[in-house]
Amino acid sequence: MAIRSHLISTTQLTQRLNDLGIHPNQARSTALFQLATEIPAAILARALGIHTDFAVAWQRLSAGDWANYAAEVSHCYSPGRQQDAP
Repeated sequence: MAIRSHLISTTQLTQRLNDLGIHPNQARSTALFQLATEIPAAILARALGIHTDFAVAWQRLSAGDWANYAAEVSHCYSPGRQQDAP
């Protein structure tokens, strides 16, 4: 069995995965936002080799999005409030 030593670029690999219905950029973003909710920004920045400001921004976005979502859901489904049809 011969092993091919032909390397492909990130763009080529991404295209091949997209053709198969796999979207690595979405998965990467999801993983980064999940990490941002679980570990401090300084550790996230050091582990990923990014600036601390980016890690802090990811934490704010991930926490803010969920907080806004929860607030919106609780507002829409308050007891005694008539529900709007979707």
